[in-house]
Amino acid sequence: MTTRSVRSESNSESHRFSAGPGSTRPELSQRDGRRDFLFRSGFGLGGMALAEMLSKESRADERVDRGILGEPHFAPRAKRIICLFMSGGPSQLDLLDYKPLLNQRHGEQLPDSVRGTQRLTGMSGNQSSIPLVGSPFKFTQHGQSGAWFSELLPHTAAMSDDLCVIRSMYTEAINHGPGVTMLQTGTQIAGRPSMGAWLSYGLGQENASLPPFVVLITRDKGGQPLGAHLWGSGFLPSRHQGVLFRAAQDPVLYLGNPAGVSADSRRMLLDRLSQLHQHQLAGTPDAEIQSRIDHYEMAYAMQSSVPEASNLASEPKSVLDLYGSDVTTPGTFAANCLLARRLAERGVRFIQLYHQDWDHHGGLPSALPKLCRETDQPAAALVQDLKRCGLLEDTLVVWGGEFGRTNYCQGKIQPSFGRDHHPRCFSIWMAGGGVKAGSVYGETCEFGYNISTDGLHVHDLHATMMHLLGIDHERLTYKFQGRRYRLTDVHGEVVKAIVS
Repeated sequence: MTTRSVRSESNSESHRFSAGPGSTRPELSQRDGRRDFLFRSGFGLGGMALAEMLSKESRADERVDRGILGEPHFAPRAKRIICLFMSGGPSQLDLLDYKPLLNQRHGEQLPDSVRGTQRLTGMSGNQSSIPLVGSPFKFTQHGQSGAWFSELLPHTAAMSDDLCVIRSMYTEAINHGPGVTMLQTGTQIAGRPSMGAWLSYGLGQENASLPPFVVLITRDKGGQPLGAHLWGSGFLPSRHQGVLFRAAQDPVLYLGNPAGVSADSRRMLLDRLSQLHQHQLAGTPDAEIQSRIDHYEMAYAMQSSVPEASNLASEPKSVLDLYGSDVTTPGTFAANCLLARRLAERGVRFIQLYHQDWDHHGGLPSALPKLCRETDQPAAALVQDLKRCGLLEDTLVVWGGEFGRTNYCQGKIQPSFGRDHHPRCFSIWMAGGGVKAGSVYGETCEFGYNISTDGLHVHDLHATMMHLLGIDHERLTYKFQGRRYRLTDVHGEVVKAIVS
C-alpha cells in the first residue's frame, strides 16, 4: 500500500496519515510534496503554479479522487456496499429467528433465569407481568442451509442460497437514537463520521461525475426521524458526507441552474469562483477550501449524471416487474432499490437506503405484514438484479435494523400486541461481496432472548464489512483533537466464518 500524507481538516492542528504499525517516517505523496514545497516557496511564481495545478485537479471531469489509501490494504472481495436499513428495529422473532418454544409457552412469564439482570426500557421495565408471546406467523425452512424464514418474507426466502443470515447480532444501545447512530457511525454519540464517509475518505470515488456516497429514504414514512448526522462526515472533510437523493423532479436540492442561467454561464461562474477559492487557498492552506471547490465541481458534473442515473423509465419491463408494482412510483422502497442498482453499476461506492416505521410497540400483527409487502420483493429483487448484471460478486448488500424486539409482550397480551426494544440479540442478512452464501451464522437461546453461540457485535460487523472492501479497519484512522479515530473505535474483530 502507498503511504500518503494528508493535511488536517480541523482548524487547530495538522497531522500525517501513517500506513499502519511500524511506519515511523511517513512519506509524502508526489502531489502533497509539490504542494508543501510551493507553500514554503512563497506566493510568487510558486503560487501561480499551485493555482494552475489546483485548477486542473479540481475539475470533476478531469480526475477521480482515489481516497487517502490510494488503493486497498489487500485484495478486496467487494467494491461497493448497499445498506438496506429498516429503521425502528424489525422483529427478528417474526421474520428470521424461529422460536417454537414461545408459541408453546405463550402467555407464561419470562423466567428470571433467562432475563437475569438485563436492562429493560422504561416502556416495559415497570410492567408487573412480562408474558412470553409467540409469533402469529408461520415459519418454513429454505435452501441448502435449511434457514428458517417467516411467511412474511417469501421473496427473501426464495433467495436463501444467496444469503448469509446472521442471528446473533447485538449492541449496547437500547433506544432508537443511539441505536441507529451506532449502526451508522460506530458510536452511540452523534457527530462522528458515518461508515459511508469513512469509505469515501479511504477509497475515494470510482465515478468522477457521481458522489461516492448516496442516501435514499423511502418517501412518506412515519416512525423515528432520521437526521443528517447519520450520513454526515463528522470531523472528516465535508466532501465525504452522503448526498441525499430525493423523490422529486430534482433529486438533489439546488442542483439545477436557475431560470435564465445557461450551462456555459454556470461553467464560467464556477471557473471564476474556483480562481477566488484558489487565491484564498494559496494564502490560507486550509483543505476545507479545496473541499468547497470539489463540491461545486461535483454539483456541476451531477447536473447531467444524476438525471440519467435516476431515470428508471429506461429499464426494460422485465426488470421493472422484478421489483414489483411500486417501482414506478418515485420514492418507494422498490424504486429506491432499483435506483441503488443503477448507482452501483455507475460506480457509487456506498449506497444507504432507509425504510422507516418498524418500531412496533403495538399493532405488530397488522403493521409488520404491511411493511414486509413494501420491502420483501424489492430487497430480494435487488439481489437477483445485481446477480443478473454480474455485480453481486463485488457488491455487498446488508439488510437489518438497529436492534431487535423482545420475546415478551409490551403491556397485556392482546390481538394487536407489540414487542419492546431488544439489543441483546437480533438478526440481519447479507449477500454478495464475498460473504458465505447459503449460510446461517450464530444462534440464540430457545427463548430468543440471549445469544447462545457466536455473538457478533456492531463493531465486528463494521470490521468485517471493511475487510471485504480490502480495508484493515485498524489502519484507516484520522487524527482529530489529539487522538486517532476509526470507525470501529478500539474494538471490532473480522468474522472470518462468514467470509467465503
